[in-house]
Amino acid sequence: MRISRRVQAAILLAALVVSWAAWEWHKGTFPIGSWIARALELIRSVGPVAFFIGMAILPAVGFPLLAFTLSAGPVFAPQLGMPLVAVLVIVSLTVNVALTYWLARYAFRPMLESLIKRMGYSLPQVAADDHLSLAIIVRVTPGPPFFVQGYLLGLAKVPFWTYMIVSTLFAGAFSLAVLFFGESIVNGRGKMAFLAFSAFVALTVLVHWMRKRYTRGKKMADVV
Repeated sequence: MRISRRVQAAILLAALVVSWAAWEWHKGTFPIGSWIARALELIRSVGPVAFFIGMAILPAVGFPLLAFTLSAGPVFAPQLGMPLVAVLVIVSLTVNVALTYWLARYAFRPMLESLIKRMGYSLPQVAADDHLSLAIIVRVTPGPPFFVQGYLLGLAKVPFWTYMIVSTLFAGAFSLAVLFFGESIVNGRGKMAFLAFSAFVALTVLVHWMRKRYTRGKKMADVV
């Protein structure tokens, strides 16, 4: 499996930035450390119930999912324990993925269809045999925000369970890696932070490989 130079450079840059941030944090000289501490304290004051309800709802309308997964560990692990926090992250993510599908497939569909037509486009018709491949390709393609990917799949009428399984597998794996990384880096656990970051890198490489495999397979199928 070959990895493009662009992906290699991105991984190397991310590793250098993370290593620098971890070192500066450990020394207590991280430039925005006080801001992060205040932000985490503010989130903690909201409480876990409101936090995880927010995680289940807000990313469906564009709020960054990363803000929740990165802060959940350092904020609530001391109170709830990391195993429970991990479970709550996955449950909230699953609810969010389902909500995004419902909004795209039903609630917002007339408005979105009208907007797309006014822009001179039409929704593509996807054959039933291509639903799984489409779901995987959309979820592993970098660029579109997580909620936009969900809207695209909902508008394409990808079956609910196909959409849910693919979405929760990919998003859940990345969310857990980010969750453990955030908790470890804030608490100065360098080894765990390195393992979590390594898992994130491995997932990124896997996603890059799957994207090339499925897009190449789709092109070959189109030729045939």
